[in-house]
Amino acid sequence: MAASRALSALRLPAVSRLPLTACVRSNSNRAAICHLHRQLYGRRYPVLLVSTDGSTVRLRYSEPKRILMLPLDSSTLPEAERKARLRRQFPSKPKAKEEEIFEGIDLDTYKKFWKK
Repeated sequence: MAASRALSALRLPAVSRLPLTACVRSNSNRAAICHLHRQLYGRRYPVLLVSTDGSTVRLRYSEPKRILMLPLDSSTLPEAERKARLRRQFPSKPKAKEEEIFEGIDLDTYKKFWKK
């Protein structure tokens, strides 16, 4: 039942079956480094859906991703765990470190390393 609820939450609008248009710049400079810049993918990709209780379901998704995670409902968590998650999500600002005061170098201690 949880899997069907998760699948219904991820229902996507019907993909139109129009042919993909050719890119204007169809040369080697069009290659993408991090991900493809498309609004419509030509096929469905296998994806692992992870629900909040840790169960997994394999389904086909319109974008090439490996894992999809459903968001956790914080209202169902105990108060201590909710506060711990908030602390991890919004860490406190680091305290400013005191700068070391530079007092100078005694050059006589390093005299033996100089070339003559």
